[in-house]
Amino acid sequence: MQFTQYTDVHAFYYATGDILMRHEAQNVIPLGNIIIGVEGRDKTDWRDPVNWFMATVSDYNGIKLTAIMTPPHNIAIYATDNQNSPEAIHCLIEGIANADVPTPGVLAEKSLAEMFASIYNARHNKASKISMSQRIYELTEVNPQIPKVSLRLATERDMAFLPYWDAGFRFDGKLSQSFTLAEDMDYYRHIIRSRRTYIMEDGGVPVSVARISRDLKNVCVVSYVYTPPYFRKRGYATACTAAVSQMGLNRGFKKCVLYTDLTNPTSNSIYQKIGYRPICDSLEIKFE
Repeated sequence: MQFTQYTDVHAFYYATGDILMRHEAQNVIPLGNIIIGVEGRDKTDWRDPVNWFMATVSDYNGIKLTAIMTPPHNIAIYATDNQNSPEAIHCLIEGIANADVPTPGVLAEKSLAEMFASIYNARHNKASKISMSQRIYELTEVNPQIPKVSLRLATERDMAFLPYWDAGFRFDGKLSQSFTLAEDMDYYRHIIRSRRTYIMEDGGVPVSVARISRDLKNVCVVSYVYTPPYFRKRGYATACTAAVSQMGLNRGFKKCVLYTDLTNPTSNSIYQKIGYRPICDSLEIKFE
């Protein structure tokens, strides 16, 4: 096995892009990150590729394993055509150790994440825990029986409530252990300026939100689906998600993709009602 580390995101994209595209919907996170780096239009926070760890593991048949880490986030890995190889994982972990790269956790298809964590823990005498158990869904057609609603782009006036909705989304989705607002208001204004966040209103009152967070070649990603507790169980989340998904398809994307928390049966039921179908399960594992 041959470990190769990349410092140029363009070279990394040239080497791995076609391989990741074989399962584009599954690989929206690594592909989306690489495209952000290649385009170079936004280098805020983690988006500057100068700080990234990018690597592949190959044998005589080609690349077996692709890895990208955008600190402070976990390393995202993909086994080519989902053919897991313990030897490739050993080689990757050896390369990470030689490069002295801190690895807070791993994000990957479930069986690959479990294999990586097991080998990593054994090598470093560490423990780990699952921080997020997710299912990846894709949609090619919105269920026509879902009521159609109008959405509007989030604007500066929504700063009165968007920070609280963002905190609620992160807390409900276990992305944060407490209901905490980001101290930097520029974070929320960046969300608004990106023109990807859509608000659903009922009688002029904002009731739900969803976002198109990433654009790939054939796929867009629907995320940040949130309805405040007071407005739940009224069909708002279903209608809002369906409308944003249809918006993505209308823009020419062949599929919409989203991640769900497997511990939340309500959201998984909602998305399948809209027309989403499961691709695979994904695990995020943190090293302690």
